[in-house]
Amino acid sequence: MAERKASLPQKALKARKRAKKKKPEFVRSESWRYVRLKENWRRPRGLDHKMRRKIKGWPPTVSVGYKGPKVARGLHPSGYKEVIVHNAKETSNIDPKTEAARIAHTVGKKKRVQIIAEAKKKKVFILNFKPLKELVEKEEEKPEEAEGKPAEKKKKAKKEAKPKKKREKAKTEKGAEKQ
Repeated sequence: MAERKASLPQKALKARKRAKKKKPEFVRSESWRYVRLKENWRRPRGLDHKMRRKIKGWPPTVSVGYKGPKVARGLHPSGYKEVIVHNAKETSNIDPKTEAARIAHTVGKKKRVQIIAEAKKKKVFILNFKPLKELVEKEEEKPEEAEGKPAEKKKKAKKEAKPKKKREKAKTEKGAEKQ
């Protein structure tokens, strides 16, 4: 399915992209100091905490000023609003001009094919579309099996041969020690 241009505000998406570049990576306070603290964000809550008080020289904290445009919030970078689809019936509720389908990860091949077929009829864009390859039923014959001896018998013969050699070596060593 070829990607179509959405009729949604592209300016808002570009503004969101610009705002995201300016936004710093917010780190948990003191995460640089202690190994036991991960860098994922936690709000500083201490009474005298420097980050909470936004003191100069301390890392920035999450605040409303870093938000992107309201129109672009929750949109996929393609410009569509994402709708998760679990079966073919759910594609009928999607508006192809503003919304795009994302097939749920729990959906199997059989239902996935049905959803894709229904989406093509309705002209709905699918975000996680991957063409399904046909399964190859016949495996190539192995050269070992073509000779006449199955591969399993050869493996068993090799396993049996190795321990015997080790045993023989051990017996000869024990016999030499006794003498």
